Amino acid sequence: MGPQKLLNLIGNTPLMETVNLVKNKNVKLLLKLEGNNPGGSVKDRAAYNMIAAALERGEIKKGDKLIEATSGNTGIALAMIAQLFGIEIELVLPEDSTKERTQTMRAYGATVILTPAEEGIIGSRDYADKKVEQGGYIMLNQFANDDNWKAHYKTTGPEIWNDTDGTVTHFVSAMGTTGTIIGTSTYLKEKNPAIQIVGAQPSDGSQIPGIRKWPQEYLPKIFDASKVDTVIDVSEEEAREMTKRLALEEGVFAGMSSGGSVAVALKIAEQLESGVVVAVICDRGDRYLSSDLFD
Repeated sequence: MGPQKLLNLIGNTPLMETVNLVKNKNVKLLLKLEGNNPGGSVKDRAAYNMIAAALERGEIKKGDKLIEATSGNTGIALAMIAQLFGIEIELVLPEDSTKERTQTMRAYGATVILTPAEEGIIGSRDYADKKVEQGGYIMLNQFANDDNWKAHYKTTGPEIWNDTDGTVTHFVSAMGTTGTIIGTSTYLKEKNPAIQIVGAQPSDGSQIPGIRKWPQEYLPKIFDASKVDTVIDVSEEEAREMTKRLALEEGVFAGMSSGGSVAVALKIAEQLESGVVVAVICDRGDRYLSSDLFD
């Protein structure tokens, strides 16, 4: 294949078959390894598509300053890609975000602004909105930007369809901005409306980085409930346990949102007589080493 430019390495991530989690040999549980993207997460896809589309439309240009609220992975992806186009970026995130995430953003040249931990990502979103209102900043707004979900319509959905030879029966994704689940669902449902689309969200009181149960007024504008067949709650304890099992039983070193997705996917797989369940591994576990996730 020869050398590739960085942006051409985004997407086309491996689809891995698990070997130990599912006991029924007529059911396949497949993992979409998004940590293999150059920025280390599924968010590379949306970040690239949002920046590229905005550049193409003339909405941003070299020398502009972006600001974005993020729980981590989108910020890293935006910082990595913005620098390639000569665009400055400020990233706003809760102060309890892991050190690895903030350091990675700074390594890519971003300015990092931390908001109070108790306000969560909603506090970060409010802060970024105010800065845009004051002027001097442009926000791509991953929560309301159609180029977020369209990235997955153009890439993630077709990859899953092709790599399963059209046999996928269930698709499971954590729900944060909801871009991954909405875009992938839109494509897969066009190919086969019977494919079940399942969202994973934290149960009440659970804190799982990268997954949200949004209050109605903060529900991402790109979310379309008609594209999701079922939403299943997953507890923090279940997500932690599955994250550890992924490393120990399947050799997949991932973050807690991935554990949450796979915990939900396994529940579904165990109820099936036959089927092909695909779950998204959102990022890599090395972003969480300073937390107590792997203690």
